[in-house]
Amino acid sequence: MSGERIGDLIQSRYEKLQALREAGIDPYGGRFAVTHSTDEVRENVDEMEDEAVSVAGRVMAVRSHGRVTFVDVADRSDSIQVYFQIDNVGAELYEVLEHLDIGDIIGVRGTPFRTRTKEPTVRAGSFEFLSKSLRPLPEKWHGLTDVDLRYRYRYVDLMVNPDARQLFVARSRIVSAMRRFLDDCGYLEVETPTMHTIAGGALARPFVTHHNALDLPLYLRIATELHLKRLMVGGLEQVYEIGKVFRNEGMSRQHSPEFTMLELYLAYGDYEDMMELTERMVSYLAEAVCGDCKIEYGGEVIDLSPPWRRLSLVDALKERGVDVRDWDGASDARSAAKHLGVDVKDDATVGKVMDELVDELVMPDLMQPTFLKDHPVDISPLARRKEDDPDYTYRFEPVIAGMELGNAFSELNDPHEQRRRFEAQMQQRQSGDDEAHVMDEDFLLALEYGMPPTGGLGIGVDRLVMLLTGAESIRDVILFPLMRPQEDGEEGPPGGEMEE
Repeated sequence: MSGERIGDLIQSRYEKLQALREAGIDPYGGRFAVTHSTDEVRENVDEMEDEAVSVAGRVMAVRSHGRVTFVDVADRSDSIQVYFQIDNVGAELYEVLEHLDIGDIIGVRGTPFRTRTKEPTVRAGSFEFLSKSLRPLPEKWHGLTDVDLRYRYRYVDLMVNPDARQLFVARSRIVSAMRRFLDDCGYLEVETPTMHTIAGGALARPFVTHHNALDLPLYLRIATELHLKRLMVGGLEQVYEIGKVFRNEGMSRQHSPEFTMLELYLAYGDYEDMMELTERMVSYLAEAVCGDCKIEYGGEVIDLSPPWRRLSLVDALKERGVDVRDWDGASDARSAAKHLGVDVKDDATVGKVMDELVDELVMPDLMQPTFLKDHPVDISPLARRKEDDPDYTYRFEPVIAGMELGNAFSELNDPHEQRRRFEAQMQQRQSGDDEAHVMDEDFLLALEYGMPPTGGLGIGVDRLVMLLTGAESIRDVILFPLMRPQEDGEEGPPGGEMEE
């Protein structure tokens, strides 16, 4: 629809706004006592016939037939038809319907009944304007090929797209069920700082900020790990946190610079305990939200029931014809990667080459739940070294539908070994790797007091929501994903009155 036509529609709505005020009607009403949601009325219409109800919501359709008008009113649960008849609401109030537009929010008092076509309906006795909509809702929102508009104008998306609303209802239920599961397992929910003096706990590039009062450079956290481990030192023994973390990295279908992470720690446990916990928790969430451990994602049925497959990185690559035991150092590893058509940095270590090869050759084909375990030491600075294979660590990544959902360790609790790992990371950092871990003296000090053997797990909540809701992109499951600012002259989503 042309900008000129949209402008005419907006002007018409402003004129109706003024007409309401001149008639002594407040277009932006106050409190309205809602007694029932629209789905409650729909589902119980026969039992509630002639019972007084009050519903409220956004007008999604208006159909006038002389002395009778039908209006579809939608709230967050569903929508219901409202029947306005001049004899029921009175001539004066019925005339006010002339100023009603699609998108307006109204409150209705009336009685439920079924029409001759058996449609659940509320027979209006009165209604109030609660908020006048001054912009027309888009008429072709569902056919948008530019999905960025859905992300940028999420409030419009939620108004006119029931699937989007249901997805975020499902997200809320997933997080609630996650908390319920962990609480029932004896874990204590805690909160740790979002701003850090040192960006640690992961291999990632941070966002930098500044504290004016302290004149102190700070970083938005890239992980909650090191503060949660301090709590293990303090004796809390079972803790978890669900919170935002920030990584100054690229954006893709699976990556967002701001995302939600679950991290948890279990004293006297190890990565085997974390595998068992992950299986139980994810299958529990699937049952709670989807009703079954078998879900569909990307056209394939995925069975989340325990036990999941355990597969070492070495064996995973060997299945793809790559035997890392044949490599003679990092140079040989880099040559092997290039021969396979996988780009790696000129200074990539053996571990980083393995990681890149797994990302390219292994992970995309892992549809069924798999624990990719036993990662090299040089890319796992916080994980415990394997006693029987000291080049590798007790670490795993849960992978489902080709997506890495998280990371878990048997945590390193030897302060001297941890210092050596940090020093090795600092050397990589000095060589130009700005994602390498920094030295954290306070964390080392905490370890010197003694941290019990610990199992730790991190799960990307957004990716887990993608999996359980069938969403294709991480931005589909984040209410307000980061967007570039609009260009000068851009204003609002594509307009046009919705079809009645």
